[in-house]
Amino acid sequence: MRQIHSTAWLLVLFSSFLQVLIFPLPGVYVLSWVALAPLIVALLRARSAGELEVAGALRLRPASPGQAFLLAYVCGILWYAGTCYWIYDTMRQYGGLSAAMAVTALFLFCCYLGLYHGLFGFLLGLLADSSRDYRRALAATPFLWVAVELARTRVTGFPWNLLGIAQVDNAALCRIAEWTGVYGISFEIMLVNVALAAAFLVPREKRGAVLAAALAAAAVLQVGKLMEAPAARADHKALLMQQNIPVAASWTPAYFQQTLSQLTKISVNSASNAANVDLIVWPESPAPFFTNDRQFRAVVSDVARQSKAWVLTGAIGAENAVAGGGKLQMFNSAALVSPNGDWTERYDKVHLVPFGEYLPFPKLFTFAGGLTKEVGEFGRGDSRAPLDAGGEKLGVFICYESIFPDEVRQFVVQGAHVLVNISNDGWYGDSGAYAQHLNQTRMRAIENNRWLLSVADTGVTAAIDPWGRVTAQIPRKQRTTLVAPYALTSVTTFYSRHGDWFAYACAIISVGVLLTRLAALKKTQEGQSSS
Repeated sequence: MRQIHSTAWLLVLFSSFLQVLIFPLPGVYVLSWVALAPLIVALLRARSAGELEVAGALRLRPASPGQAFLLAYVCGILWYAGTCYWIYDTMRQYGGLSAAMAVTALFLFCCYLGLYHGLFGFLLGLLADSSRDYRRALAATPFLWVAVELARTRVTGFPWNLLGIAQVDNAALCRIAEWTGVYGISFEIMLVNVALAAAFLVPREKRGAVLAAALAAAAVLQVGKLMEAPAARADHKALLMQQNIPVAASWTPAYFQQTLSQLTKISVNSASNAANVDLIVWPESPAPFFTNDRQFRAVVSDVARQSKAWVLTGAIGAENAVAGGGKLQMFNSAALVSPNGDWTERYDKVHLVPFGEYLPFPKLFTFAGGLTKEVGEFGRGDSRAPLDAGGEKLGVFICYESIFPDEVRQFVVQGAHVLVNISNDGWYGDSGAYAQHLNQTRMRAIENNRWLLSVADTGVTAAIDPWGRVTAQIPRKQRTTLVAPYALTSVTTFYSRHGDWFAYACAIISVGVLLTRLAALKKTQEGQSSS
């Protein structure tokens, strides 16, 4: 029976550790060029049945597809545990789960999404035959990785921390994203990791040259981080309100009134002091702000009239499920109010958070009683049309919708001049989630060559230019405002117009390579049978 060599397991653990380090909070982005190489070597140097000892050294062969799945699956579980550990605190503090149940929820989450790492390993294992010729498998690796990232985006709907996000600060390299989306950057990173892995798979006499070439490629690509992108023009000003409302606040009538009064005073005074503010934005927040609440509507309208600016506010959209009456249907919404106080348009969140805004497979999760009680029952929006603020088209998306490249670019296709993300990252406390979320939001600005206003309840509240740079921000966990520069853009990028074409091309190439490999295996088996 074939066994997996202990070295392969050590390489898997090492790769998992490096993959955790390249995302916030550690944020050691430079390690992205080497983080996957140990995993690739582990998959292609696992011990096979009947291993031979050659010149006193063990001859290691590629893992079987099953072994490769197991190695990569463990790597994926550990990576998710190290980067999405914040799920435990969220479920424990706000999901109503016990400590044991919160740990179980995190573990199941990691096991579920770790399947994509496992799928990558399985496919690579299919391409690697029992010989020591790794060229076919190595050549296909970047295509397989991007194809699996596309599946993670489209199938599971949780493309959190795609590999290319690790290089969001690399302004020169990230220009690729205008054409390919973040997937092109993932491809480049994986290409260098493949070259580095190849250095440990080729004969010893060639190792030095291959290793030097791989490290040189990484250095050339990383040097883009040192290049200063040109200044981005900004001729508009927005006032971004960081409400800093506690997630677990007790909403008495007095506290509700006090909070609204403070938010109104700060917004109006800040707009007056800044002068020429075009737009005021209030974030998604845990406050019970309903679009059908007369008091809330009156306050927001008053802010718009006093400031003589458009106001965009996060709120719970409420409307009757049946015209003329019936049960109220709730939406996670962003409402737009004109300078004369009229409530003109509303965006209802399309991509809801599972286990937060709706419960998938409710019968299956009845065991998690505490969690199911806390899950909202929001309706889904059906449009990504920009909101029209007096000729300024606002592409508004809410919270974790920012992690979906193809969904955000649809606002631009429909005419959005500037992107606005309102969110409530207070659920995640001081974990790395808020910083991870910000970096993914920044990538959406790069892909679409748009200014992006990020407005979060507890932060990070920031202005992001088309290069993905944070040009202005305010400290987290403060109730204050940011005067954010921005500009309107009508030119669309290739990615904005054509979406995930590059990722789909990688998927098609991967399928072609796999089919060719399976056909070759079948032909070999038929030849052996006939002989």
